[in-house]
Amino acid sequence: MNKRIHLYPANQPSGWMVQSDFDGTISVLDVTDTLLNRFGQPGWQELEDTWERGEIGSRECMKGQVALLDMSEAQLQTHLDTIEIDPHFVGFVAEATQLGIKVQVVSDGIDYAIRHVLTRHGLAHLEVIANRLVQTDARSWRLESPFASAHCARASGNCKCERLAEQQAVHGRVLYIGDSTSDFCVSGKADLVLAKYKLIAHCQSHGIAYAPFENFGQATVLLGQTVLGMELPA
Repeated sequence: MNKRIHLYPANQPSGWMVQSDFDGTISVLDVTDTLLNRFGQPGWQELEDTWERGEIGSRECMKGQVALLDMSEAQLQTHLDTIEIDPHFVGFVAEATQLGIKVQVVSDGIDYAIRHVLTRHGLAHLEVIANRLVQTDARSWRLESPFASAHCARASGNCKCERLAEQQAVHGRVLYIGDSTSDFCVSGKADLVLAKYKLIAHCQSHGIAYAPFENFGQATVLLGQTVLGMELPA
């Protein structure tokens, strides 16, 4: 049985906002992984293995990996032009805007890459919170993490739990969308989760309220049902 339905006129805030992961959620591939596979110097895989064993946090891992990238800005841009996003994401954003819901991209990835890809798809207006890529020479780079937190359980470059709390304080409720390990911690604090891939198993094993989705076409339907106060399919 559906819960009580609340209708919201276009552009009137519903009490919800959306935060979405980028790599593997909005984008088809993990952009950082594609950059490392193409431009990474030896040593980046060892950092990845060390992170996967839990010996370092994602911030330290990515900082070291970005320092191993050997590419010009032109090469970076050309590569990013090949990155595809979920073909339904543009429609998802349009529907959210119609419902008066803010969409924010919150990622432990690279801001430059995310903005470049989103701009190619007419989504330059979306707010992006991620690690900052800084060019230090013609072919060298470093990663800065202005959204890191000393309290972050994952030692991430961008503490998604803090970003979530900020938006809950402003909007009331946050619908979080994600797919993998960087979304595990924050999923337990979100008001509702749309999950795919590894995040589904995590939500199931930890009793976290979620709805599964495979693409943003499905997520658009689930978004509308959430705003209408309907019971989502498990």
